[in-house]
Amino acid sequence: MRVLLHYDMEFPGADGLDVVSCPQEDDERFAELLPEAEVIWHNLRPLTAADFDRAPKLRLVQKLGSGVNTIDLDAAEARGIAVANMPGRNAQAVAEATLLLMLAALRRVITFDARTREGRGWPAGGALVGGELKGRTVGLLGGGQIAGLVRGTLEAIGARVLYTSRTRRPDDPAWRELDDLLRASDVLSVHIPLTDDTHHLLDARRLALLPPGAIVVNTARGAIIDEAALVAALSSGRLGGAGLDVFEQEPVPPDNPLLALDNVVVMPHVAYLTRETWDRYFDTAVENCRRLAAGEELLHRVR
Repeated sequence: MRVLLHYDMEFPGADGLDVVSCPQEDDERFAELLPEAEVIWHNLRPLTAADFDRAPKLRLVQKLGSGVNTIDLDAAEARGIAVANMPGRNAQAVAEATLLLMLAALRRVITFDARTREGRGWPAGGALVGGELKGRTVGLLGGGQIAGLVRGTLEAIGARVLYTSRTRRPDDPAWRELDDLLRASDVLSVHIPLTDDTHHLLDARRLALLPPGAIVVNTARGAIIDEAALVAALSSGRLGGAGLDVFEQEPVPPDNPLLALDNVVVMPHVAYLTRETWDRYFDTAVENCRRLAAGEELLHRVR
C-alpha cells in the first residue's frame, strides 16, 4: 500500500506499507506523489478538492492529530475517500506545551532571554517582576483530554481551575458559562476545535471580560481568537501577555503584529511535536492502514 506521509519525518517502517515522505512546504513534490497515493498521512497543510482530483487511487486521509479543519471533508466524502483522526494521541505533549507557554508568559521569559543575550544583567526596579500560577485562577476553554491533563497539573501546584465546555455541567462547581469563566480567569487557555461556531469565539467583547493583566494561551487553533482584537488588548496593556502556538494564518507571516510584542511568547504550531507523539501517531496510522486493507472498520473515522 502506497502511503504519502505529508511531513518531513522518517518512518521506521511496517510490513505491507510503502511510505514516502514529503515536506509540507514542497507543493511540487506533493503534486508529483499524489497520483500513486492510496493513503495520505496528513499533518497541517490544507488538503483541497484539487488535491483529491490529482489522487485517483486515494482511499484514506489519516489525520496525524485530531483537528480536521484543514481537510475538505465534503470533497473527500464526494470522492469516496475516508477521513480518520487520532483524538488524544498528542494530548500529553500539548498539555505540557500549554504549561510551558503559561509559565513563559507569566515569568517574562522572552524579555529576560533578550536581556541576558544582550549582557544587560539584572533588571532594575519592579517593572519586570513575573508571576506564579499558584493562587491564580486558570480558566480552561474546553473539557476534553488535554484540558483534563492541564487541570490536574495546575491543581497540583496550587492553581484554582475552572472550565467551560459544550456540554453544560452545572452540577460541577468548577464549570462556568463562557462569559463567567472569562471574568474569573487570570489565565485563559484554549482547548476546543475550530468550527463555524468557534471561529473568533474570543472576540473583542469577550477578551474585554478578562481581568486586567490576564494571560491568554492558545494551543488549539488560531482563528478561535480574533487576532486583531488580541493585538489591541495586548498593545494597550489591558492584557498582560499571551502564549501562542497557533495563528489565524499559518505558517505565521513575519509581519504579523503579534510577533513584534515583547509580552507574547510564540511557537510555530509545534505543541504536539515530540518523539513520543510521533510514535503514537505511527502506531495508529499503521493500524488504520491494516484495517483499510482488510476491509475492517477504521479507528476514529470522521467521514
